[in-house]
Amino acid sequence: MLRHARLLLRKPSSSSSSPNFPKQNPFLLSENTFSNSKHIQQQWLFRHVSGLASSPSLSIWRRKKEMGKEGLIVAKELKRLRSNSVRLDRFIRSHVSRLLKSDLFAVLAEFQRQDQVFLCMKLYDVVRKEIWYRPDMFFYRDMLMMLARNKSVDEVKRVWEDLKGEEVLFDQHTFGDLIRAFSDSGLPSEAMEIYDEMRQSPDPPISLPFRVILKGLIPYPELREKVKDDFLELFPGMVVYDPPEDLFEDQDWQRESEDD
Repeated sequence: MLRHARLLLRKPSSSSSSPNFPKQNPFLLSENTFSNSKHIQQQWLFRHVSGLASSPSLSIWRRKKEMGKEGLIVAKELKRLRSNSVRLDRFIRSHVSRLLKSDLFAVLAEFQRQDQVFLCMKLYDVVRKEIWYRPDMFFYRDMLMMLARNKSVDEVKRVWEDLKGEEVLFDQHTFGDLIRAFSDSGLPSEAMEIYDEMRQSPDPPISLPFRVILKGLIPYPELREKVKDDFLELFPGMVVYDPPEDLFEDQDWQRESEDD
């Protein structure tokens, strides 16, 4: 009897009498399903790459600018010749126009960093004449930021006319940064002209650029009140921080004490 019990408890062998159905993997996709899935992935990748390519964040003017050997030589020579307009123009025609695009970007960016207004405007003209040139928001933003730092009002007007002629549109954040740059540089009239352009922009207003502008206009209470009224009209549920009224009186007193 013990022997029969052991036979009953023995595991069934692989040669059981159960029907021999073909093994199937429930997770195995059919050929058609796999083909459709691959097609969907390709479409998604194409849209994703296309979206990145058209994104303003990938503007050529926002890429890292590393100056090559020829760019370094040209930059040094431009600085040496800037007081001689005839030789400078001749050198620009013969050497600057032959620079690689990346070197030209790098030289312009370096001159902007050094606040070389005259040479920046020379390269600005060169860039806009290149066959590969396309109007770009960041190209104009960098130029206007540099000109604002140096209070170069005439050059600002010229660059602004150029960007308007090329129908370049700034987004709201760029408008806020530009207005803040001009107000910080002591150019409130120019800052408010750009603000008027911002209010006429088709880009829908957002609150953060207004806060940036309001902070930059603290030294100009009357102008700040105008922007503040617009801000509260556009964003009625938000609060604006107002600095103490004697803030700038204290700062003036400190300056007078330091001068004494």
